[in-house]
Amino acid sequence: MRASFQMDTDLRLESTLWIRSRRYRAVLTGWHFNWTEVDKKNRHKKTIWVPVSEVVGVKEGRVQILPHKLVEDTDKDFTVFYIKRCSRAGSSGVLWRLGQTQFTCPSRVLRDQWIKHLQTALKTHSPLRPNHLLVFINPFGGKKKGQQIYHSLVAPLFELAGISSHVIVTQRANQARDYLLKKDLTGFDGVVCVGGDGMFSEILHGLIGRTQQEAGLCENDPTVTLQPCHLHIGIIPAGDSQPLDVAAVHHPSSQVHYSVSLLGYGFYGDVLAQSEKHRWMGPLRYDYSGAVVYLSNRSYTGMVQYLQADTLLSNPRDQTRCLAGCNVCSRSTERLFPHIGDSASVCSSHLNHLSSKGKWVSVKGRFKCVSLTCMSSSCPKSPLGLSPSAHLADGTGDLILVRDTDPLSFLKFLYRHTNSDDQFDLPFVEVHRVKAFRFFLSSEEDEGYQEVGMSPSGEAQKDTKACSVEPVNTSGSQQHLVENNVEKKSPTSTLCGLCCRKTPAVSVWNCDGEILPYTEILCRVHGQLVRLYARGIEDETALQNGIEERKASERRYILD
Repeated sequence: MRASFQMDTDLRLESTLWIRSRRYRAVLTGWHFNWTEVDKKNRHKKTIWVPVSEVVGVKEGRVQILPHKLVEDTDKDFTVFYIKRCSRAGSSGVLWRLGQTQFTCPSRVLRDQWIKHLQTALKTHSPLRPNHLLVFINPFGGKKKGQQIYHSLVAPLFELAGISSHVIVTQRANQARDYLLKKDLTGFDGVVCVGGDGMFSEILHGLIGRTQQEAGLCENDPTVTLQPCHLHIGIIPAGDSQPLDVAAVHHPSSQVHYSVSLLGYGFYGDVLAQSEKHRWMGPLRYDYSGAVVYLSNRSYTGMVQYLQADTLLSNPRDQTRCLAGCNVCSRSTERLFPHIGDSASVCSSHLNHLSSKGKWVSVKGRFKCVSLTCMSSSCPKSPLGLSPSAHLADGTGDLILVRDTDPLSFLKFLYRHTNSDDQFDLPFVEVHRVKAFRFFLSSEEDEGYQEVGMSPSGEAQKDTKACSVEPVNTSGSQQHLVENNVEKKSPTSTLCGLCCRKTPAVSVWNCDGEILPYTEILCRVHGQLVRLYARGIEDETALQNGIEERKASERRYILD
C-alpha cells in the first residue's frame, strides 16, 4: 500500500484497494480517477478511467441509490458513483447511466483519506457544478408521472451530488413563467423543469424575459440584441453546460415568442393545428394528423426574406455534426462575445450586426413548408434530424424552404428524414444558414400590408412600438387564425379531395409545439442565449480516442 498527496495543481493519491475479492491499484491524479486490476503476479489487467468531473458523489460504506436507497455502514468501505456510458443501438452516440463501484480499504484511516481527497477533487475540478436549483414540476404533463419521476429518480441524484433544491409543483399554465419573471431568484444556480415541451417553453420565456428586464432591454424589439441568461436550464448535475442558440419570433400584435428547435409554417403548422383536434388520441395524434395533412396536399404562397450567415465556418450541406467539443460552436463563442470578460460587452457586442453585415435575400413563391431550426432536431423517427449539420451554439439557424411539388415528391422528402439520404438533394428543396428571416404574404394575397418591426435592409422602422404590445394568450394552442380565416380552393391536385374540399388560404406557425395564430413574422437568432445542464452529443469513436489519449498522458505523468 502506498499513499501520497501533493499540494499543487495536481491532487495525487495512490493505494491498493479491493473490489470484492479482487485487488486493484487505484490512482487519483490530476483530473482523473482510475483503478487497475492486479493479479497475483502483479500484472496489470483492465483499467477503468473516470474524469473527476464525471464523479457524481462518494459515500461512506456500501451504498446503493437506485432503484432504492440501501446503506451498509462499514468501517473500511466507500462507494463511488460516476457516469457510465453504454452504446446506443443503431446509432454512433452513447447513453449515460449511473455507475457505482464499492471499494474496500486495508484500514479506516485510508478509507477516510480517499473520501476526503475525492470530495476535494470534486470541488476543485468541478467548479461549475450547481449548489442550489429551482425545480418546477408539472403534475399534469405527459402521463401525469412528473412528481413520481422527480422523487424516485432525480431527487436521489441531486442528494448524492450535494445539490439542494426548492421544488414547486405547478397548478396552472404559465405559473413557472410568472414565478421567474417576478420572484427573487437570488441564490439559485439554475432552473430544472420536470414536464414536457410546455414546461420547458415557460421556463425559457421566463428566464429570457427576466434577464432582459434586469438589463433594461425590451425583448419585444427585434432590433435589440438580447443578453444571455446567467441561470442554466436542465436537470443533469454533470458539472458541464451546453450553450444554446434561441430564435426570437416577433409579430406586431403579440409578445415575443422563443424557439430552440423547430419553427415551421405550412406542413408542420398544419400538423400541429390538426393534432389539437385529437388530443384524446395521445401521441398517436401526430402520426394521424401528419397523414391527414399530407393527403390534403396543401401549399401556401408567401415571400421569404433572409439574412445569410457567414459560410466560412460552416454551411448546412458540409456533412459535419455538432458533437461534444464542437469546433464551430467554440469558434463562434469568440466571434459572438469577443470581450467576454466585460459584462457590458456581452449585452452590446453585436447590437448592429443585422444592419451592418450581410444582405437580405428574397424568395417568393408557393411553399409546402417553411421552417427554421437552431439544432439538428434529431429524434427516434428522424435519426439525423431536420438539418443534420445544424449547430447548437453558432448564432445561426438553418432555413429550409420546400417549394410546391407533387405529392409523391414531397413524400420522398419526408421519407428521407427517416434514413441517411440527403433530404436537401431535391430540386424543390433549398436550405440556407441564416441569422434572421422574415415571412409575409405576397402582394396579391394581402395588398397594402406593412410589416412593423424591421425593414429588409435590417433597420428598425420608426413607427415600431414593440414594447407596448398587449399579450396574446396562445397557451391553449386552440385558437384559429386571427389574421385571415378566408378559405380558398387550392390548385387542382390528385389527393386533395380525399381529405377536404377547401383549404385555408394561410397556415399557422408551429413554434416548438405551440401554435402562433398569425402568418407574418420576423425571426432573429440570438447566439448562445441560454445554457443547459448538458453536454453535446458524444461520438463513440471520438470518445474512445479521447480515452486512449488520456491513458497515454497518464502513463507519461507516472513515468515522470
